[in-house]
Amino acid sequence: MGQIIFNIDVMLAKRKMKVMELSDRVGITMANISILKNGKAKAVKVSTLAKLCEALDCQPGDLLEYDPDAPDEEPGE
Repeated sequence: MGQIIFNIDVMLAKRKMKVMELSDRVGITMANISILKNGKAKAVKVSTLAKLCEALDCQPGDLLEYDPDAPDEEPGE
């Protein structure tokens, strides 16, 4: 099974925005943004995704990518 990749870094670079500014605009902690960026999130609220899209002026497909070849991580790995 593949995995979902968050391309937050790509969108931050395109928007010339710092992680701290994104954190302030979206209202989530830097730690939670880091979890998303590093692919460690197990779930994301649709409302959080909407806030990310609003702050970065993008569509969900700009942030999310499915990699069918990525190894499936088991809990605890």
